[in-house]
Amino acid sequence: MPETSVPLPNALAGLSTSSTSGTWVLVEPVRWADWRHNNFPPFTESGETTSSVEFAGCALLVLCSLLLFYYLHIFAWPLHSLTGPIFDILNKLWQSIPIPYYLLTDRPIPASSFNVLSAIAESKMAPKKKIAVMTSGGDSPGMNAAVRAVVRMTLHMNCDAYCVYEGYEGLVQGGDFIKQMQWDDVRGWLSEGGTLIGTARCMAFYERPGRLTAAKNMVLAGIDALIICGGDGSLTGADKFRAEWPSLLEELVQDGQLTTSQVEPYQHLNIVGLVGSIDNDLTGTDATIGCYSALARICEMVDYIEATASSHSRAFVIEVMGRHCGWLALMGGVATGADFVFIPERPREHDWQEDMKVVVQRHRSLGKRKTIVIVAEGARDKDGTKITAEEIKDLLADKSEGGLALDTRITTLGHVQRGGTAVAYDRMLATLQGVEAVKAVLDATPETETPFIAINENKIVRKPLMKAVAETKELAKAVDAKDFEKAMSLRDAEFYDQWNSYMLTTNVMVDDQKLPEKDRMRIGFINVGAPAGGMNAAVRAAVAYCISRGHEPMAIHNGFAGFSRHHGDKPFGSIRPFDWLEVDGWASKGGSEIGTNRELPNESGMELIANLIEDYHFDALFIVGGFEAFHSISQMRKARDQYPSLCIPMCLLPATISNNVPGTEYSLGSDTCLNELVNYCDKIKQSASATRRRVFVIETQGGRSGYIATLSGLDVGASAVYIPEEGVSLEMLNSDVNHLKEVFKKDKGQSRAGRLILVNEKASKVYNAKLIADIIREEAHDRFESRESIPGHVQQGGVPSPMDRCRAVRLAIKCIQHLEGFGRNAHNHVKKDPRSTTVIGIQGSEVVFTEMKDLEENGTDWPNRRPKVAHWIGLSEVVNMLAGRPEYPTPEKSLTGLIAKDTKRGL
Repeated sequence: MPETSVPLPNALAGLSTSSTSGTWVLVEPVRWADWRHNNFPPFTESGETTSSVEFAGCALLVLCSLLLFYYLHIFAWPLHSLTGPIFDILNKLWQSIPIPYYLLTDRPIPASSFNVLSAIAESKMAPKKKIAVMTSGGDSPGMNAAVRAVVRMTLHMNCDAYCVYEGYEGLVQGGDFIKQMQWDDVRGWLSEGGTLIGTARCMAFYERPGRLTAAKNMVLAGIDALIICGGDGSLTGADKFRAEWPSLLEELVQDGQLTTSQVEPYQHLNIVGLVGSIDNDLTGTDATIGCYSALARICEMVDYIEATASSHSRAFVIEVMGRHCGWLALMGGVATGADFVFIPERPREHDWQEDMKVVVQRHRSLGKRKTIVIVAEGARDKDGTKITAEEIKDLLADKSEGGLALDTRITTLGHVQRGGTAVAYDRMLATLQGVEAVKAVLDATPETETPFIAINENKIVRKPLMKAVAETKELAKAVDAKDFEKAMSLRDAEFYDQWNSYMLTTNVMVDDQKLPEKDRMRIGFINVGAPAGGMNAAVRAAVAYCISRGHEPMAIHNGFAGFSRHHGDKPFGSIRPFDWLEVDGWASKGGSEIGTNRELPNESGMELIANLIEDYHFDALFIVGGFEAFHSISQMRKARDQYPSLCIPMCLLPATISNNVPGTEYSLGSDTCLNELVNYCDKIKQSASATRRRVFVIETQGGRSGYIATLSGLDVGASAVYIPEEGVSLEMLNSDVNHLKEVFKKDKGQSRAGRLILVNEKASKVYNAKLIADIIREEAHDRFESRESIPGHVQQGGVPSPMDRCRAVRLAIKCIQHLEGFGRNAHNHVKKDPRSTTVIGIQGSEVVFTEMKDLEENGTDWPNRRPKVAHWIGLSEVVNMLAGRPEYPTPEKSLTGLIAKDTKRGL
């Protein structure tokens, strides 16, 4: 940013000598008392605050206002003991006066680092940049979260924020359709569905006269930066608008609608795209805003339909959106265990009618009472002919000889897929992309290619917009040209993996997929730790894959405690074979159907566990669970020298709401927990808003990991979040209480939005949710009130979220494939192979297997039961920024400091 300088006041002119060359910069006012004790926020060259008054390249720091009073104060200080109480009063008054101070520096100071308060400085500064945001095309859940993030980030960056109502129609109409937004205007928007600033088709914008009017309205409003949340059509229109911008301004001047001086400051238009689409149809990004919310609606509806389908032994054909993209249909099929799925990118290689009849007949012969078929609206066969729901229904209901003769119904979900509030993931995605979009606008130059904000490898990135749009159109052309291999290649790796996973778990009991007898394994399945959403979906997928490959999956019920104590119980012991029909309905079930507990092998008896593994001839162990499961594999790996029967491959699929297992950035159950907490907080916030002046302090689970608290805070707009990684101090609480006082004082009871504070259950040994609520209530002095609320085990969730279900299927199959690679009777070479004990995880967008030995030694913070590196910790800054939380003194953050502090506390 350019250096900002101001004329030197007369009082300081004489201080500028040849030895102190540089630029005088007026910085925000500071109280004398704070300046004396170094309590004011100095600035570094990059604009970040530091904790000392040392300035790089600073030649001199002086007071420039009320100098006469300053000198009097200094000279009168020795008389303080004589003047007594009167001077005490004067001293307190003096210490509370804000005093501007100047900085003489030979380095540029970013304009974002300080506030210029004098009229002289205002006149010398460039006008604030004005950034507008609008939503266009079909609405999608999460758009409001994106608008909120853009508005607040814009204001945070000292720019003016505008909203364009009704999409491109608002740009063309101008006037009241372009509205300046303030911080509180977007309060409460996170929990709202659709788009609160509206969206509409605008035929006028398709024509140059319409775009000419839109350009005029933007110039009159002083806006030359536009962030657009919409689909590929809306974003393409925005890029065209930007390309025409110079010629549009030229034409406006030539026509006399604007003057040269009016258009001069706005010669370049900056555009940034946010992809809002429930179809997830834009290439170049792993997810689009709204896609997981739409998937949640589909899974919810299918779960409801399954109950009535099973009751009447019916078949249901469910049509979902997706003209050129089968993401919703495929993920819906994977998450619900549908019998058959039709998507545009991958039609069946053979006659789809025969394929479907074979699959449905096989499932019915195994005892299945319901049939669910999911079809994307753009599905077609290998010849390119569209497949309709009516055709599928006719085939399922065919009563002729050899027909299925099923009582069949069609359900078209339609716009219910767009409805409702955004799920946790879409809120997080929209918020982080909105923040990044503002940064992209401020970084843009006239030469910068129009970007859109994507998520790749779990990171928010900027990518060329038109390249992604071109690839999306290329995919649609590939489908039309029946080049389905190319169409699949243009989708992301997860899409391809999920298609293969679906096919592997649907086509069970097919002989051509089975391995030779000598390669078939007996694999033990065990859940360890607290229950988490997705555990059952993982077991179901792994069992289906094992059966399709000829392996023998064995259930070990109730963890290692059940394994050691109840293996020989009659008539049913804790070790039993799986039945496919039994597990087929587990996709949507929460908890753990085979039972789980926290007992470790050492507690159950390592010798007994080793003997049982040998007695039951297990060739491998598939373990699903949290940190206890991780610890269990570690113990068994270290005991191999003593017990040779433990020399079998073992693989852990992390499943815990705490998301604290080393080796992965994502654990099954964490998304389910986030959704439960978001729904809980939305309801609590409604209660808080009804009474206007109320703060709720909500205690979250998560152990010594602040992942759940932080991401929940991001998703619900919490005013503050307390996590173990930061700790809690009295100074932090004091800062937050003072902030709440200011907020409610400014609010004057006019806003209905409630206030939330989230605190992790182990953020502090002393400051729990109840104590924090009591402190707030006491310090509020009846100006507002506070309550604590503890959702407890509700956070473990009921029905698992679609994300947890889909990832459970994908990861479980990869685990079994990994174990499969060691083969049967692999004891001899397993001990020497470090990859025989691994943790599967998602790091970025890649699925990786990490060796246990490496994680034990380098990746695990054993005292705090979490990874050494928290990949999500940077999100805390975003939570605080969007909440308007002031800076606060934080306790010791380093791992060494935390361990030392906990040791001192006796933890």
